[in-house]
Amino acid sequence: MKQKRTSRRPVRHDSNREGMVRKLHVGRKQLGLEDADYRALLQRVTGKTSSTQCSEGELDLVLKEMKRIGFKTSRPSGKPWVRKVYALWDEMGPLLRTGGTREALRAYVLRMTKVSAPEFLDERTACKVIEGLKAWQKRLEDGRV
Repeated sequence: MKQKRTSRRPVRHDSNREGMVRKLHVGRKQLGLEDADYRALLQRVTGKTSSTQCSEGELDLVLKEMKRIGFKTSRPSGKPWVRKVYALWDEMGPLLRTGGTREALRAYVLRMTKVSAPEFLDERTACKVIEGLKAWQKRLEDGRV
């Protein structure tokens, strides 16, 4: 029996482009850019007002410009408990005298666990830190600290 040939186009995955657009939006949030400011940045760097109109090269230029003005990228941890520690800390940040700096979090983790940074916590120890942060956050919100 003869097989029927089908013409298939290769599937194009724009995962790099999608990741770059996601980074742009993270940078926009981190830098506190309003919509008009973000579009002005795009216009200044690429001549376009939307990231969907930009090529990968143009998106790279915009990311470099965002980094130049203060955007700091970091790779998220593969450990969900580490992400939870950072998420709780980021929520508490505005309520803290330190403003919730990473150095202050590292000092807190070191005091609680004798481990120098959240990235080095195992799951059991991280649960101790998470519960401590939750209790601290509740005290801050209740005004008891």
